[in-house]
Amino acid sequence: MLKVLIVDDEHIEREGMSAIIRSGFPEVTIEQAKNGKAAVEVVPQFMPDLILMDIKMPIMNGLEAIECIAAEYPDMRFIMVTAYDTFEYARKAIKLGVKDYLLKPSKISEIQDTVGRVLEQVMQEREERERQMAMLNKLDKVMPLVEADIVTQLLFDHVHEVHLDEMIGLLGESFSANKEVFVLFIQVSADAEPDLLYSAVKLKLRQLGNGWVGAMSGGCLPIIGFLEEQKSFRAQAASMIRELMNIPELCVQDGRCSIGVGEPRRSLDHIRYSYQEALLAATAGAPVAKYRFYADIASDGERGGSEMLNKQQEKRLLEQLRLGQWDEACAALLPYIDRYQAAGMAIHQAQQRMLEGLWVIFRGLIELGVETELPYYPFQISRYSELKTETESLLLRMRKDAERQRSRQQPDVIARVKQYIVANSHLDISLEMIAKEAGLSPFYISKMFKEQIGVGYIDFLTDCRVEKAKTLMGQVERSLKEIAYEVGYNDPNYFSKVFKKVSGSSPTEYRKALLGSK
Repeated sequence: MLKVLIVDDEHIEREGMSAIIRSGFPEVTIEQAKNGKAAVEVVPQFMPDLILMDIKMPIMNGLEAIECIAAEYPDMRFIMVTAYDTFEYARKAIKLGVKDYLLKPSKISEIQDTVGRVLEQVMQEREERERQMAMLNKLDKVMPLVEADIVTQLLFDHVHEVHLDEMIGLLGESFSANKEVFVLFIQVSADAEPDLLYSAVKLKLRQLGNGWVGAMSGGCLPIIGFLEEQKSFRAQAASMIRELMNIPELCVQDGRCSIGVGEPRRSLDHIRYSYQEALLAATAGAPVAKYRFYADIASDGERGGSEMLNKQQEKRLLEQLRLGQWDEACAALLPYIDRYQAAGMAIHQAQQRMLEGLWVIFRGLIELGVETELPYYPFQISRYSELKTETESLLLRMRKDAERQRSRQQPDVIARVKQYIVANSHLDISLEMIAKEAGLSPFYISKMFKEQIGVGYIDFLTDCRVEKAKTLMGQVERSLKEIAYEVGYNDPNYFSKVFKKVSGSSPTEYRKALLGSK
């Protein structure tokens, strides 16, 4: 409902103006004030959308009243009503933000036209505010999904550089390019409730404002933390961990949770390396330590010499996992135990090296969408025979998890994912929503989509939206703003930016060329 306040020191003028407005706009609520001071007093209770203000009034004139009211309510609209058509009054009124005026006497049609025009502007502004508020509420609900998408793709290097800045921009001021970043990796026991844990950690990080939470899978939860300048990395990371350890759902105190911390990186481009370090630190510390820094592994002498697997060997091992060749994968890993024993390596170093190899397999399985627990040795190994037995047991457990997952997967899963994205491209689709639809993990969907289609799911979704927009642009009755909303963009400016990146021309330029060719 719209409200109008009529301010005039002449009672007959107020009544006449009320009758004219009521006849043209019967749904409008009208109040009156006999001078500027009375108007200032009634505005906080009535909260009018439009004020028709006479200029020459006793006690407080119209310009003084407008100045007082506009200072408190800058969005309130005014129409100046005066018998003095002078430059000085006009200059002062314009300075105060008055956009319209009526000269006494005015025709009924002139009054209704002017008031109608301003009320229409008020309605448009109100609708725009409501739309923006609805969009903000909607964004607030999808932000955790966007955040999890970003973390997942950064840690597994599946994000397209064209869209990284745009996706991060959706999160507001959470990240600045000059901040160092690191990964904190949480591994919880199988009996933990993942939904409750995720919600609790997400709430805590939102309160702290210094990190993003990734998707939870297999009892594992990665977090990207941001570091403040001029402060110690270790002190900041430890402070974040202490806050997280206070969350009851983590069960840190009873030893059912381990936390690993990777080394800081100067940009998000290399954050995946901190993730690998955090994962290794979590395995090295479990189950004895509540949390452990990756740097402490090296200082403890647990990482002497070269890596267990070079990049080529690691790539071959991951390919064997992808193809389900578990006998070959085990045959590539287990002989290292005999080699370490023959070389006289200390058993605790050999244990750590084999744990690194198991971690490579675990990471590969997570990327393939396999729900499996983080591998670690349940006790300090004292003999090489124990190391071999426990390693074989951990490999067998992961193999069973992988084969169970493989039996559930259908060969046309990516085709179904494509169909789902095409059919729902106008909605706020997230990686977790797609994964839930397909019955697989976000990690697997992100990896396999890029491998089989050649682009990430975000790029595919963007292409779908842009192609749909191109089709709609042939309908001249639709505005570009309407088209942006229809294809799935809540911000027309962002739509224009994406459209130009994808098609090479702005929506306006494309439509002009399209309609000109017909």
